[in-house]
Amino acid sequence: MAFSLNEDQTLLKDAADGFFADNAPVASFRKLRDSKETLDPALWGEIGAMGFSGALIGETHGGSDMGLRAMGLVLEAQARTLGVSPLFQTGLMGATMLKLQGSAAQQDHYLPKIADGSLSLALALDEGAHHAPHKIYTKATKTADGWSLSGKKRFVPDGAHAQTLIVIAQTDAGLGAFLVAGDASGVTRQALSGVDSRDVADVTLDSVAVDDAAYLGGKALDEATLDLILDHGRIGLCCEMMGLIGATFDMTHDYLKTRTQFGQLIGSFQSLQHRAAAMLVEIELTRSCVVAAIDAIERGKGIGEAVSLAKARAGDTLQLVTNETIQMHGGIGMTDAHDSGFYLKRARVLETAYGSSGYHRDRWAKLHAY
Repeated sequence: MAFSLNEDQTLLKDAADGFFADNAPVASFRKLRDSKETLDPALWGEIGAMGFSGALIGETHGGSDMGLRAMGLVLEAQARTLGVSPLFQTGLMGATMLKLQGSAAQQDHYLPKIADGSLSLALALDEGAHHAPHKIYTKATKTADGWSLSGKKRFVPDGAHAQTLIVIAQTDAGLGAFLVAGDASGVTRQALSGVDSRDVADVTLDSVAVDDAAYLGGKALDEATLDLILDHGRIGLCCEMMGLIGATFDMTHDYLKTRTQFGQLIGSFQSLQHRAAAMLVEIELTRSCVVAAIDAIERGKGIGEAVSLAKARAGDTLQLVTNETIQMHGGIGMTDAHDSGFYLKRARVLETAYGSSGYHRDRWAKLHAY
C-alpha cells in the first residue's frame, strides 16, 4: 500500500499476501456465501497466530507495535482475496479504542487477547441509516452498581458474532464508551442480510447492566478522541479499498490480455486502452492520498483533512474501477459465476462505511472553513 516499505514492512506484506491467498482465497468466500455463513472462526485464530492482529499493539501486551502502516498492509492483503475476519473491527478499531481511551487495567486485560486472536470486538456506534458519529441517543445511566445502557445501534459490522461490543452512549458528562458482552442480559442482536454477505447486525440494548470496569477509561469520550479513533478506522477502510481496487484492476487487465474478439485481443482496442490508462492514473493518485493520510496520523498534523480526502478519493476510484471491471468483462461479468460481482458488492459497502465520499467532502470543506 505504501510507496516505499522498510525491510520489516516488506516481509510483513509478503507474509500477508501469501497467507490470505492460501488461507482465505475468493473460493473460500464463495463457499461461506453459498452456505449462508458470515464468519470463518478458524481464520481469526490463525490471523492471531501470524501476529497480524497485534500490529498496533505494543510488545508488552503481546503485539509487534509495527504501526498503522503495517496494519494497512495486512488489511489490503485481506481485501484482495475478500477474506472475512474480525481484523478490522478488532485489530484496528478495538485496539485503537483501548489504546486511546482505555485505562491501564483495561489495556492489560484486553490488548493481549486481541493480539493473539482470542477475542473479537465490534464498535457499536451509528444509530441511523447514515454515518453520524455525534448523533448518539443511546443512554448510559449511572446506577449504584455501575451503569445501565438502553438504545439501539444500526448496521454494526461484526455485530452478530463479536464476543464483546464497544457501545458509544450518552452519559451526564458527554459521550462514553462501554464494553458490553455480546450475550449480556438485555442485549438483542438481529443479524441482517448484507449485500456483501458479511456479518452486520442491529443491536438493541434494554437496560443492560454493566459495572464500572466496563466504562472505558472511567471518563467521558471527548469529540477529538472519537474523531481520531474513527480516522484510524477510515484509513483502515481506505487500505481495504486499495486491496479491492488492486484486485479488480488486475482482474480486468488480465482479461484484456487474454480475451479475443473480432480475431484480436480486446486489449488492443484503443478505446479500452484509454479506459485502462485512466483507471491506472486514478489508482496512483488515490494511493498517494492514502499514504499521505497515514503519514498525517503518524505525525499528528492535519489528520481530519488528509483522512477525509483519502476516503472520498478512494470511494470514487473504487466505484470507477469496479464498474469498469463489470463493463469490460461484458456478459460474464454480470453473472454470479464470475468473481467480479463479489468485489462490486463489497465496494458499495466500503464506500459508505464510516462516511461516504459525500460525507467526507463536506467534512473536508468544513475543516477548511468553506
